[in-house]
Amino acid sequence: MKEIENAFLGEKYYEIEHRSGLKILVLPKPDYKTSYALFGTRFGSADSCFTLPGGETVRLPAGTAHFLEHKLFESEEKDAFEKFALTGARANAYTSFDRTCYLFSCSENFYTNLESLLDFVSEPYFTEQTVAKEQGIIGQEIKMYRDNPAWQAMMGLFGALYHACAVNEDIAGSVESIAQITPEMLYKAYEGFYVPSNMVLSVCGNVDAAKIESICDAHIAGEKKAVAQVCAPAEPESVVSTRVEKRMPVEVPVFAFGYKETCTGLKSLRENIETVILNQIIIGTMSPLYEQLLEEGLIGEDFSSEYFFGRQYAAVLFTGVGAHGEQIKRRFEAEVERVRREGVDPQLFDCVIKDMYGTIIKSFNSVEDIASELVESFMGAYGFFEELELYQSLKVEDIENRLKDKYDVARSAISLVLPLAAQQEG
Repeated sequence: MKEIENAFLGEKYYEIEHRSGLKILVLPKPDYKTSYALFGTRFGSADSCFTLPGGETVRLPAGTAHFLEHKLFESEEKDAFEKFALTGARANAYTSFDRTCYLFSCSENFYTNLESLLDFVSEPYFTEQTVAKEQGIIGQEIKMYRDNPAWQAMMGLFGALYHACAVNEDIAGSVESIAQITPEMLYKAYEGFYVPSNMVLSVCGNVDAAKIESICDAHIAGEKKAVAQVCAPAEPESVVSTRVEKRMPVEVPVFAFGYKETCTGLKSLRENIETVILNQIIIGTMSPLYEQLLEEGLIGEDFSSEYFFGRQYAAVLFTGVGAHGEQIKRRFEAEVERVRREGVDPQLFDCVIKDMYGTIIKSFNSVEDIASELVESFMGAYGFFEELELYQSLKVEDIENRLKDKYDVARSAISLVLPLAAQQEG
């Protein structure tokens, strides 16, 4: 067990390399009433083709990772949600393009709930009957996603940016794709990726790291196993389309635009942070452009940005509501060119750094935020306190250098969700 401390924060966490290969990350908060745990694996919806350790290549229908997440909550004896409810815990799970995580929070019976979490994720149970039943349930969920204009705008953008990478398919799949899922497929996906050496257990709260390790000894098999290798398709540098649109029964248009990047593996923590800072400097809430667009009524508080990346993809994304998405994209690109010519405003840089640094400091008051960020550090292969230390070392020149290879207009696209009646941008 390795103890890692940050003197400035007065916080420490424990990193445990379990004999099974499982990474256990624990940050105790002795004075807190609520404890939070996440059990995650590096397997998401984009990992739809892989080779098992024995050499077999498996291709999965879109939505299989999400489907597997749902099915692991069900065992031969009892639904996991019911089991957690009996102890007063709140449980949930989520699937993204590059991971699946299972979680619970509670104010008592933590170790009992931890045993339940480890057991239901470690004991898959799939039959033809239960899979058929879940296909109907998830089919209804997919139909609800189809009615969400923001999600449809984003999926339209991914389809415009990516030719082959599976991010161009919905995380939940389609009604047609999930109809192809079989118990055998689920077991193969489980065998390939639900391997302790591919997983992380993250805990924050009034807990004891040694006791957590002991529980893992009792509930996680000790031998290390090989992990499946993802067969990532070759992704062209170009985009599929520079503009796509979809008509839906909405009153106000929704837009998403983005800039595709070359991806040869997971982006570094430094590139992630510097890109997020760039977004804030150019069109964040403290930037001159944001204030201009807000005053002109072209942008609202719903406008947001993110650096979207995983093992097979990377793009800078922007989303918002309103009829001026294409104009905002042009204004953003003009501002990028201005900052390239004139340089980053040092005063604005300082303000952005202080704001983001303050947000990180505040997050240490939340067991949920801490446990989630511990998982992020595992998925991103960096130390938990490394992000905070990196913010302290950044300089204006770092951000200006990063700007040189960001926001390639030739590899950009915009996705619009428009009302059913014809709508022209003003």
